[in-house]
Amino acid sequence: MSKQEQILILDPPNDLKFKGPFTDVVTTNLKLKNPSERKVCFKVKTTAPRRYCVRPNSGVIEPGSSVTVSVMLQPFDYDPNEKSKHKFMVQTIFAPPNVSDLEAVWKDAKPDDLMDSKLRCIFELPSENDKVNDIDSNKAAPVLNASKQDGSSVPKPSSASLDDTEMRKLMEECKRLQSEVMKFADENRQLKDEGLRMRKVARSDNIVSNPGGVMGRDHGSNSLPSLLVVIAAIFIGFFLGKFIL
Repeated sequence: MSKQEQILILDPPNDLKFKGPFTDVVTTNLKLKNPSERKVCFKVKTTAPRRYCVRPNSGVIEPGSSVTVSVMLQPFDYDPNEKSKHKFMVQTIFAPPNVSDLEAVWKDAKPDDLMDSKLRCIFELPSENDKVNDIDSNKAAPVLNASKQDGSSVPKPSSASLDDTEMRKLMEECKRLQSEVMKFADENRQLKDEGLRMRKVARSDNIVSNPGGVMGRDHGSNSLPSLLVVIAAIFIGFFLGKFIL
């Protein structure tokens, strides 16, 4: 067992894997375990500090304890020729009995007391099947959100009772309007019947008055010849009396 392994155990031991397409932050965890009986100071370094965010990047590990370090790869345009430039190194040293200033510990450390563990960065690009699955999951997400929205839009029991009350009011108003419409229809029908009756009476009055006029005209026409006969008889009697006298 090497000196480094006695001080610190790394998980994963050799590689830090990051899965693409690297359009968003990709996080990988690194577990540091101290199997010794002394406190261990650690510091995490990288050859591409602008591309990574490491939390925590330094600290102290108690005997028999472990610390999980989150290594967050920032979004970038993947270049296969650049992958060999990304490397990490975990530097460790036994902490002094009374450690208060970590910077002083690292500043005063001798090269023989420092122990390093190197890690490679491996970038995995998604396969075609993974891309199809991602597309399907992205399509399914809006459907799930829509179903959640539909579920949230379902009215509560109190609102449902309010809707029932409003519905009953609307039904009552509808019935009232229907009764008024029927009432107006009855009045309109009565007015129509009254108009028809008035027209029938007027028509019958005209029929009754017209025969009287015809009979008057016939009587006048019949009395005219009688009058002429009387006048003619008067004239004849007058002339005959004149001649006789």
